[in-house]
Order: sequence, then structure tokens, then C-alpha cells
Amino acid sequence: MLRAFRDAFVVPELRQRLFFTLMMLAVYRLGTFVPTPGVDTAKVSQFLGTAAGGVFGIINLFSGGNFEQFSIFALGIMPYITAAIIMQLLTTTVPALEKLQREGEEGRRIITQYTRIGGIALGAFQGLFLAVGFLENNGGQFLLPGWEPGWGFRLIVVITQVAGIALLLWMGERITEYGLGNGVSLIIFAGIVANWVPQLIGLFQLVSRGEVGIVNVIFFFAFIVLAFAGMVAVTQAERRIPVQYARKVVGRKMYGGQTTYLPIKLNAANVIPIIFAAAIIQIPIFLTAPFQANSPIASAIASFFNPRNPSGLIIEVILVILFTYIYTAVQFDPRRIAENLREYGGFIPGVRPGEPTIKFLEHIVSRMTLWGALFLGVVTALPQIIQNLTKVQSLAFSGIGLLIVVGVALDTLRQIESQLMMRNYEGFLSKGRIKGRRNF
Repeated sequence: MLRAFRDAFVVPELRQRLFFTLMMLAVYRLGTFVPTPGVDTAKVSQFLGTAAGGVFGIINLFSGGNFEQFSIFALGIMPYITAAIIMQLLTTTVPALEKLQREGEEGRRIITQYTRIGGIALGAFQGLFLAVGFLENNGGQFLLPGWEPGWGFRLIVVITQVAGIALLLWMGERITEYGLGNGVSLIIFAGIVANWVPQLIGLFQLVSRGEVGIVNVIFFFAFIVLAFAGMVAVTQAERRIPVQYARKVVGRKMYGGQTTYLPIKLNAANVIPIIFAAAIIQIPIFLTAPFQANSPIASAIASFFNPRNPSGLIIEVILVILFTYIYTAVQFDPRRIAENLREYGGFIPGVRPGEPTIKFLEHIVSRMTLWGALFLGVVTALPQIIQNLTKVQSLAFSGIGLLIVVGVALDTLRQIESQLMMRNYEGFLSKGRIKGRRNF
């Protein structure tokens, strides 16, 4: 592993990509210290530490602590994620968008542009809700002296947050294009990992005061280590379906006759259902924000959807399982794969081409998706249950946070691995070292 890290920094192009990614993430973290004008960040942070502020914990988690500081990135990247969910669902139901999806790169570029616009519009709406229902609540208790509630303050909050979302989108796209890994996922990853240090400091303070037992902490972190190992194993697990290509003679040359396999991952959706579920569960919290202080009903609704409570945890697990099926169905099309196999002369041994191949693939995918969805559901629920048993409460080490960290890290390592393999270097995930000359 250490040798692979060394080799990754030896390759000039890969080293540049790594440095560019780290630089963009550093800029993102610097944005944490740029507050929204007129907001008393000390009071916001103090409020989020109370039971009433706990419903905003999931928002603070995915914003990387920016919501607690109410920085220019307070809303994080989640409005764009929510817009992406809506757009993906629309592409399967609206014929015009479905046609764009099939038009290749140009169609996907247009859909991406629609998603950007939707994410910024949703961010403006959420920013207005936060300004009215959260910051101006109780006579503007979260406003700095000299600032008054009203449309002037609301407009500043909306403009600041929209600018922050647009900047995060730009940074995410630049990371994807010039760096390593998926930029949007890495921004969420960096926000979650950044929360680990203050969470660990707070946990050790609780231990020193005797509020949490040392045995509970050891048990909790032992579970975290086992959870990481299990997540890595299941995330990389796949079923390999053998595929045989028929031989054909073109002129004096013979083509085909090769045997390969079609990999179907146990967790084909990776961390996307977790992120989608987290984005959806934020909606009722935002919608009830203006009324939580004065309305017991609104406060009860927000508490009902809070993932730290049993009701919110059950809803989150259901959403994760549902989005696993939806995302897998969108990404894996058995009919298209069967058509491609027949077009290139490939077939699955023992299965006739055409409709039998489609039904065979649908059967395999449905079984794999079931176990993958159940795995994601267990990963979502089990860490929260362990936290309740050990009295160690931390959203940063929740099932959502852990699986996103593992999934994004593995995806980024695969990209680094592909770059290393192209230059005859041993990758992070390969078992044996490739023999041959090291080319630069």
C-alpha cells in the first residue's frame, strides 16, 4: 500500500491530478471560515448543540460543518444532489428527457445543465427558508447587532448561499475533469472526514468527564473497524457471468473466440442511494424550519424525520432500499446489454441470445439488488443502533457517513489504480505486482 502511494506520486500526470484535487478540497475547507454576512455563527453553533438543533444535524454532516458555522457553503452540495434525484426520475418518465439521455454526450450535457439550474434554484429556495424560518426566528436571535430581519437580509443570505452552491459545483466539475475521482462525491467525503476530528475531541472530553465509559468507546470503535472491513468486502463483491464470443473469419483473419465475463456488483449503486436518501430526508426539516419554534406540530414532524430517532431511521432505511432499486434499474439495462452481446457475437453459455438472455440478466440483477439493498439498509441502521447502546452519539460515524467514506475512497482508489496499471505499476487494489518495465 505504501509502495503504491509512492509510485502514485512518482508518475508526473498522476501527481498533478492528486495535487489539484487536494488543492480544490483545501479551498472548500477554507470556505468554512467565510461566514454569511449578518449571521451570529456562535449562536448558531450553540443552538445546534442543543436537542432542538439536533434535527439539523444531518444537514450539518453533509455540509462538512459549514451549516454550524453558517458559512458561504452552509447548504453544501445537497441542493444539487436533490435536483439530480429529481432529474434522474424525470428521465425515466418524461419522453423528451429520455430521448436526450439516449443522444449521447450532447444530450447528457444538456441534462447536466438542467440539473445545475435546478440545484441552484432549489438552493435559493432553501436559503430563503433558512433566512425566514431559522435565522430570523424569535426576533432574529441569530443576527449580529445592527442587522434587522427583513427582505434586505434575506436577499443577502440567498445570494450568498447561491454563490456558494455555484462555486461548489464548479469545484466539483473541475475535480472530475482535472483531478481524481468524482468531484461532487469527494466534496461530501471531505466534509464528513473533516467532522471526525471535532467529534473525536468531543468524545474524549465526555470520557474524561465520566459521561461515557471507556469500555463503550472501545466497543464502539471496534465495531467501526469491523464495519469498514465489511463495507469494503461487500462494495467490491461481484458476480462474474461468463461470456463467450463466437469466432468469425473476415478475409484471411479470424476474430472472436474469446471468453470473458460480465461483472455484476453486489452493491451496484454504491453510495448513491445513501446520498439520495439523506437529501430527501432533509426536505421536511427545511419545510418545517420556519414553524418549529412556535408550532409543536412542526417540531414533531422535524423530530419524526430526524435519523437519530427510530422513526427517522426507519424512513431512512426504506428510502435507501427504494433508491437502490431505482438507481440500479436506471444504470443497468439488461435489454441493452443483451442487444450489445448479440451485435458483437457474444452469448452467455447455456442461455440463448435475445429474450432468454434478457430474462436471465433480469433474474440475476434482481437477486443481487435485493441483497445489495438489504446490505445498505443494515449499514444505515446498525451504526445508529450501536451508538444508542454505547451512548456514543456521532452523526459523522453514522452508517451514512461511513458508507460514503468507504465508497468514495474505493472509487478514487480505482481511478488511481487504473492510472498506475497503465504505467505497469502495482495498484492499490491488485493482489500481485505486475512484472515488466516501469514506464514513465
